[in-house]
Amino acid sequence: MTAPLSSPQTVRRSRLGYRMNLVGVISFLVILAWALVAIFAPLLAPHPVGEIVDFDYFGPVSSQFPLGTDYLGRDVLSRIIFGARYTVGISLAAVFIACFCGITLGMTAAVIGGFFDSALSRLLDALTSIPSKILALVLVAAVGSSIPILILTLAFIYIPGCYRFARALAVNVNAMDYVVVARARGERLGYLIRAEILPGIIGPVLADFGLRFVFIVLLLSSLSFLGLGVQPPDADWGALVKENIGGLSFAAPAVLFPSIAIASLTISVNLLIDNLPQKIRDRSEQA
Repeated sequence: MTAPLSSPQTVRRSRLGYRMNLVGVISFLVILAWALVAIFAPLLAPHPVGEIVDFDYFGPVSSQFPLGTDYLGRDVLSRIIFGARYTVGISLAAVFIACFCGITLGMTAAVIGGFFDSALSRLLDALTSIPSKILALVLVAAVGSSIPILILTLAFIYIPGCYRFARALAVNVNAMDYVVVARARGERLGYLIRAEILPGIIGPVLADFGLRFVFIVLLLSSLSFLGLGVQPPDADWGALVKENIGGLSFAAPAVLFPSIAIASLTISVNLLIDNLPQKIRDRSEQA
């Protein structure tokens, strides 16, 4: 005889279905750790970020310098800790701006439709056709590489992608009966977007948010590696790899550990979003 739907076994199984697996939990902890490092960098760094603390350039790992020293004899651990502020901070700011603008425009175009939808889609499709790295190089080289410019440039590059993704989802939700009823009773555009469209696409949008964050981290690191990102004496993780590239022939840890930092953050975000969207969709369907 089968157990009733309200049995403890069924409830236990349903609750477990909403939990992230071990990989998701570990990924979340890694992301949280880097976020805390970025916030509390001045308290965690053992040395001032620009201070030359060792006369042995490209020094090895030691008890005094856990991650070695760079090409000028500066502590690599301190520079990675401070670099987290730029890598995480700039990328988060850029992805928030890109997703907010792109998702808002995408939902608006799906609800309004007509000429507005067609014109906006063609314009942003034209921007999408330009390779992201080339567009970033042109914009940063033309305007400058200050932190506000970097944030706006990265956000501008990824707005079209956010728009296309959000519009594709919003068009499907816009055809649902409950949205048609809300429109028939005279609800305004803002209400339709906020209360009817957005709740129906929030799961995939959060997944896309994580992917865009990874793309922006990698693009920012690429710009810094080419010398157009965060400028000295400050440095993000991409700049740390670039400035210590000469240590490859010495097997210097100053090249290895910034690369590991970039990989740990981007891989953790990817692994986390593999668990998050299904969890949110399941709860939305239950509601």
